[in-house]
Amino acid sequence: MSEQPSRPQKTGKPYRRPQKDPVRMLAFEALRAVDERDAYANLVMPPLLRKARQKGDFDARDAALATELVYGTLRRQGTYDAVISACVDRPLREVDPPVLDVLSLGVHQLLGTRIPTHAAVSASVELARVVLGDGRAKFVNAVLRKVARQDLDAWLEQVAPPYDEDPEEHLAVVHSHPRWVVSALWDSLGGGRAGIEDLLEADNERPEVTLVARPGRSTADELLDALDEDSGLPGRWSPYAVRLTEGGEPGAIDAVREGRAGVQDEGSQLVAIALANAPLDGPDRVWLDGCAGPGGKAAMLAGLAAQRGATLLASEKQPHRAGLVAKALAGNPGPYQVIAADGTRPPWRPGTFDRVLMDVPCTGLGALRRRPEARWRRRPEDLDGFGPLQRGLLRTALASVRVGGVVGYATCSPHLAETRAVVDDVLKHFEDGSAELLDARPLLPGVPALGDSPDVQLWPHLHGTDAMYLALIRRTA
Repeated sequence: MSEQPSRPQKTGKPYRRPQKDPVRMLAFEALRAVDERDAYANLVMPPLLRKARQKGDFDARDAALATELVYGTLRRQGTYDAVISACVDRPLREVDPPVLDVLSLGVHQLLGTRIPTHAAVSASVELARVVLGDGRAKFVNAVLRKVARQDLDAWLEQVAPPYDEDPEEHLAVVHSHPRWVVSALWDSLGGGRAGIEDLLEADNERPEVTLVARPGRSTADELLDALDEDSGLPGRWSPYAVRLTEGGEPGAIDAVREGRAGVQDEGSQLVAIALANAPLDGPDRVWLDGCAGPGGKAAMLAGLAAQRGATLLASEKQPHRAGLVAKALAGNPGPYQVIAADGTRPPWRPGTFDRVLMDVPCTGLGALRRRPEARWRRRPEDLDGFGPLQRGLLRTALASVRVGGVVGYATCSPHLAETRAVVDDVLKHFEDGSAELLDARPLLPGVPALGDSPDVQLWPHLHGTDAMYLALIRRTA
């Protein structure tokens, strides 16, 4: 057989196989899960980080960078979309989502971190070669080189309308929130430009991890003693809270591993404490958490109830979430019961309880620091679905509490349609005076800036907490 002629050699640089960067590969994988499966980053990241560490080539600095890339990109998605739109020749909706994720990661490195420009571009292009192929990597390279010509301030001058012409759209682009969310938060907060800008900026900051020492099972001092000297600080407002600083690791604390303590925002702790300390007329023996999943407030309430010889019934509609509640309450020193039940069709008799908490399902606009992708998923029409449910659950709570008992209505949303509008609408049916709004502010001692109303709205920029809302209502007849 005759020898085949050899192929002519192409001139130019030899082909180089793209190199996988484990940090940026993990960040890309997390963003794809958020986009494709509607996953939440705070649920996706821990298993991805565990898997990366198990491979042995992923240290704490890598984990910190991957986390910053994911959360920073999600928080600033609106701003980065506006910048990318100015650098491409087609509508953004026509850019393939995986390509957009690589671009967004690159833009965050260029405009939102201290990573050098050449490193941010080259690392992003290399990622594109691995996950998209060489052809689309060239597109990524071209776009990022355009982005790199200006810093963030210059880009905002270009892509955001002037504040004087359209204040809500200006804030939406500059602070990376949907316009309707900016409008809703501004209405709830009131005041001028400074307050809303402070709030939107706080939404884009990485929140502290806060621990709770579950009453009767652990103490804040125990948690602080288990941490390095510079890894933990006492809570600002809750006597059960410990704030983790850089380097603090919840899983390294025995009390957390054993379930005697947990991770819980300080605002959530304050809601449970305020209800537990609200003045009652009559006995204090039986408490209800009517929307108990995933169990943080229920665990606090169960511990506080046990200290007074009271019992807690924790009810959660979804069986799998009821399982999480049972896990959180396991080991509680006093009596409790966990059931799976629909709070709008309760299995208990009216007037059974002395204290009732209804932390109702809501849009979650008060926790955008922790779930940055939620701001891009929620729509104004979501309020139409939550409103009837929230009113129904508050009516159940008021029917379930005895005369002289107290109901706590809580949401992790400051939207007026989910807070005061719900309370006002339901209380219209008690115009005979059989229910009255209590002043919740004295039950949060030391907490500043609680306003002039008897209900309480916490804020990230004022209190360092999620934007929890609480109204306390006493049945009088």
